[in-house]
Amino acid sequence: MTRKRPPGEGSIYQRRDGLWVGAVTIGYTPRGNPRRKVVYGRTRQEVARKLAELQVQRYRGLLSEPTQISVRDWAEDWLRRKGAEVRPRTLESYRYHLAHALPSLKDPKAHDPLGRMRLQSVQPLHVRRLLDGLRLSPHAMRTVRWLLHAVFEDAVRMELVHRNPVAPVRVKGPARKSPGRTLQPEEARRLLEALDEHPSPLALALRLMLTCGLRRGEALGLRWEDVDLEAGVLHVRRAWAKVSGKGVISEPKTSSGYRSVPIPPTTLERLRAYRESVRGLSEEEVLTSWLFPGRDPSQPVHPDAPDHLLRRLLARLGLPQVRVHDLRHTYGSLLLAHGAPVELERKGWTTPTPTSPRASTATSWKRSAGGGW
Repeated sequence: MTRKRPPGEGSIYQRRDGLWVGAVTIGYTPRGNPRRKVVYGRTRQEVARKLAELQVQRYRGLLSEPTQISVRDWAEDWLRRKGAEVRPRTLESYRYHLAHALPSLKDPKAHDPLGRMRLQSVQPLHVRRLLDGLRLSPHAMRTVRWLLHAVFEDAVRMELVHRNPVAPVRVKGPARKSPGRTLQPEEARRLLEALDEHPSPLALALRLMLTCGLRRGEALGLRWEDVDLEAGVLHVRRAWAKVSGKGVISEPKTSSGYRSVPIPPTTLERLRAYRESVRGLSEEEVLTSWLFPGRDPSQPVHPDAPDHLLRRLLARLGLPQVRVHDLRHTYGSLLLAHGAPVELERKGWTTPTPTSPRASTATSWKRSAGGGW
């Protein structure tokens, strides 16, 4: 026996054994066939109430259509999309950390319980147990958890799952990371003197990082066409980053990384002398060549080369070891120590033009901060 249902209530009928059955459409298959959710009850009112609850969940987006997409496949798609948004080195870091939680991203044959689960099947407890089984530093654990959350959050936005199973899971925060050490003015002066005496062109690259606030990849990614020796300005247009142990050309780290930087007078003199030393090339060939070429002149020197030179020089001078990136921070500290406002640090966080009053003021700060640098 069947009874006609009110409009919008869903399909309700009574079986021959007396049990009431209700069904509601929650979506459609790729072929256009309806997907239906079925509920049961001892009375028609009970089934109608269950169907009403399903309708509310459906309208709230809480009844996502089941799919066969695995966590691993969705993570792979997410990484592929991220490849168009982030730098190669950043993408490599994403894949490396995600592989701690989803080993099949690195080796398709690896044991990967979470990666082989369907997206809709993952519960917070699965994530909790997975993270508890990892033996990583607190910082790495937070990174893995953050990436997993981003992968599932993307699935939520695409309405493949109705909630993010990583959201309730927390991991212990990392110990506070100690900031890099900046050089004191006297230490910076001694290092600059040592750089001037060193015959390697990489010494000039380190000088650019210290006196112009360039990142390592930005300095190594310079071509001669990026350096205006007449105006005393260099233009940051690309970076030379290390990915999988090799150098790769990429865009600057941020959109504000595209910038024009005034060159302090002493550093400009060193650049002009270095330019005069370039022999055997036509003017056009010089403009398209790298300031700091490697053994293969079609590419810049290896990204790690400045680090090795800086360590040797600091050890020889008896100065505490600092990272190459700390030269950039030293640059900002020296400017601020002489009263330069933050926006004049010209480190790629703000982008005043080289002809603006702020840009010329930045040059004057450099002159006062280090005797012309």
